[in-house]
Amino acid sequence: MGLNKKSVDDLTNLQGRRVLVRCDFNVPLKDGVITDETRINAALPTINKLLGEGAKVILCSHLGKVKNGPNEKESLAPVAARLSEKLGKEVNFVADYNVTGEAATAAVAAMKDGDVVLLQNTRFRGAEETKNGEEFSKELAELADDYVCDAFGSSHRAHASVAGVTKFISAKGGSNVVGYLMQKEIDFLGKAVENPVRPFVAILGGAKVADKLNVINNLLEKCDTLIIGGGMAYTFLKAQGKEIGKSMLDESKIDYCKEMMEKAEKLGKKLLLPVDTTIAAGFPNPIDAPIDVQVVETIPADMEGLDIGTKTAAMYAEAVKSAKTVVWNGPMGVFENPTLAAGTLAVAKAMAETDATTIIGGGDSAAAVNQMGLGDKMSHISTGGGASLEFLEGKELPGVAAADDK
Repeated sequence: MGLNKKSVDDLTNLQGRRVLVRCDFNVPLKDGVITDETRINAALPTINKLLGEGAKVILCSHLGKVKNGPNEKESLAPVAARLSEKLGKEVNFVADYNVTGEAATAAVAAMKDGDVVLLQNTRFRGAEETKNGEEFSKELAELADDYVCDAFGSSHRAHASVAGVTKFISAKGGSNVVGYLMQKEIDFLGKAVENPVRPFVAILGGAKVADKLNVINNLLEKCDTLIIGGGMAYTFLKAQGKEIGKSMLDESKIDYCKEMMEKAEKLGKKLLLPVDTTIAAGFPNPIDAPIDVQVVETIPADMEGLDIGTKTAAMYAEAVKSAKTVVWNGPMGVFENPTLAAGTLAVAKAMAETDATTIIGGGDSAAAVNQMGLGDKMSHISTGGGASLEFLEGKELPGVAAADDK
């Protein structure tokens, strides 16, 4: 994996240059109001750096899935308004659904040094996500002299505004670099996987084994200890010949789990699986409803495992304490329910209390540590769910690969 990429700090003589920045402004909206500004805040250091050097900053991003064509509910207008407040200067929002049409061209032509333009939702073009994005990539590049990718959450997609644009920027002699947020992700996640300080402990949770097949396989070769929790643990327990009652099971992956246990043994790696389980008669409905639970070592046929048990939580916490690098992706149980969050909380607390480099691989794990108020105790919380997983699989991410090498 080529991780030695040019960053925004490698751009020089920026005064008056037009710099296109791909941000991740895919923020949650309720009735047109942004409910979580984390992603906007994460983009500010890169934007401010460019503005401080007198660049003309053109921002672009997607928002939502845009399944039914362009619509005002998925417009980036609320982001432009909030960004203007945070930057202390007007962000000129180009509302045109074509994204790179005449309105965008005119807005960019009228820019003065230190101005900011935000283009409309890139997915409104449709071509963004298809193999026909060539024309869109070209049009984006025509608006700028240099390109900065700072959208790690989208970097696993070879979209026009993520990777396609770079070819046309290079053709005109411009630079393609990563922003501060991308650089941080590469530094933490990349280093953890490629060159970790040992002992290296990886923790995988979440619902399905199928979602993490390649991650398990790749991390077993890289880490010293692999901890398995969450719904995916029950398929491993079944593969050990244990009774799992009504717990989540991916029957087609039992042999795969056996293979992984054999692989761990062969490589001399520790693979830790639950030794006890927090069970209930069924899944809570609604998810945060009060629920009667008990902790058992053998799951009865009519019960369902919904969290790791107390002995397992203590064992996992102990493994974390001895580590120098910890990467965690996926909760240990149904953490949205206060009664079933104990296992996830135990792991999060152990990570918060260690001196190790602690990395949370986005998605539900990030939501869990933030919900528990422990986010600021982690070395790094990744901003990309799918991108983090692909990084941990050892895959090359198009958005990273497309940046210029140092």
